Amino acid sequence: MERTIISFDYAIKTVLREKANFDVLSGFLTELLEKPVEVLEILESESNTESPHGKINRIDLKAKISGGELAVFEIQYFDQIDFLGKILFNACKAVVEQVAKGQPFAIKKVYSVNIAYCDAIEKEVQKEYVFRANLTTFQGIHFDEHIPFSQTLSKEEPATDLHPEYFMILPNKFDEQMRGKFDEWVYTLKKSSVKSEFTAAGIQACGEKLDVLKMTDAERAAYNKYQEAIANEKSILLTARLDGIEEGELNAKIAIAKKMLSKGVDIVEIAEMTGLTTEQLTQIKGG
Repeated sequence: MERTIISFDYAIKTVLREKANFDVLSGFLTELLEKPVEVLEILESESNTESPHGKINRIDLKAKISGGELAVFEIQYFDQIDFLGKILFNACKAVVEQVAKGQPFAIKKVYSVNIAYCDAIEKEVQKEYVFRANLTTFQGIHFDEHIPFSQTLSKEEPATDLHPEYFMILPNKFDEQMRGKFDEWVYTLKKSSVKSEFTAAGIQACGEKLDVLKMTDAERAAYNKYQEAIANEKSILLTARLDGIEEGELNAKIAIAKKMLSKGVDIVEIAEMTGLTTEQLTQIKGG
């Protein structure tokens, strides 16, 4: 038996911000990081807006977890020429924001969790669907010596790694062969469903709390509107590819158009300034 759930990207912008649902993200991170993790708090970020799609976001979610460490989530549906730069920026920002002016560099570990459904990233690999990157040591160039990239500000506490750790998850590349507990989560990310036999931490809570059948009429309407917005944007990008427009250029125009629409600028005026058609702008506005 499988439960159909709302897409994880929508959930992470909405219901998973509620404290009662922290067990879902806690379970996800526990399996990904292979250690017990508890989400303690959802921190303010640029994506905390009323509309889960009406924003030009930096990150989708920023959470404080066990031991004061941080996890930042980014879910990417569309090809973006500077996506890897965006990942680095988000992680670095989460580091910098920990340090108050004139205070010691008491920096906690940041985990950058990136879930990508976009063609450009998927084309870079053949089989792998979960990637991990980190920097733990300074390695000697001339001699086989190293310095740990870790520190402690207290003699009573052990040194901990400082440099952010990055994860790239590609659900569409997953072949649905279970190689570990986290693969149950990858399956859920790919299929938007949870099997009753899954036992990964937090995953049955995910199936219970994100069940599509338990949504109210208002919640379902908001979710359908979000899904339509995603479909519209995909349609615009596909049309641009067929027309030979560079995707990075189009994304920039869409970003500008969204900002102008949010300020109430007339569609005709936006079309003149961006080069987008009124039909494209109507699609964007409708999302």
